Amino acid sequence: MKILLVAGGSPEEWPQLNSEDFDYIVGIDRGSLYTLEHGWSLDLAVGDFDSLTNDEQQTVQKQAKELVQAQAEKDDTDTQLALALAVQKFPKSEITIIGATGGRLDHFLANLWLPLEPRFQDFAHQIKVKDHQNSIAYYLPGDYVVKKEARMDYLAYCCLTPVKNLTLAESKYTLEHVDVAIPTSYASNEFVGETAEFSFDAGMIAVIQSRDNK
Repeated sequence: MKILLVAGGSPEEWPQLNSEDFDYIVGIDRGSLYTLEHGWSLDLAVGDFDSLTNDEQQTVQKQAKELVQAQAEKDDTDTQLALALAVQKFPKSEITIIGATGGRLDHFLANLWLPLEPRFQDFAHQIKVKDHQNSIAYYLPGDYVVKKEARMDYLAYCCLTPVKNLTLAESKYTLEHVDVAIPTSYASNEFVGETAEFSFDAGMIAVIQSRDNK
């Protein structure tokens, strides 16, 4: 099961993707309207919809197959609420989030750190955040092989937490059994082939494949 979460960031930042590759599409606040404007099916609309006009809200309400409207003042962000519903409905799904980068930094950081929340940690390996320049995947301790994505030039290992016994192999810059005491981004690494390898024993890492904005 593949799920697409469409947050409210500008569609100009979206990656190239085909909606037909997803089994279920969730619009998050203004992302619901963007989903409909792209001619995509809107299976679930989530949010307080405070970024929409009354006419836009009515459009979403009429065309969404299911709608969950939240109070404007709430503990969860709209994206947190949407992700919580997605993993509740489809706990074994692959989840791609778009429209979650660019714009306000507080929103971006809230979205970047989502898998660190205890309720989402078990699903971290199922979550990806993507835009037209970046693809972010999350990893819990283990041994991994990462495949190079098309059109991506750079590879970064972003330690979101302290990390123990980090080893990077089969990439331009390598490490062997390093303990990382503070959140650190090992940026601007590169693939030397079609795959790279890494391992670690504790913490959480976001692996970011990216390219310059040409």
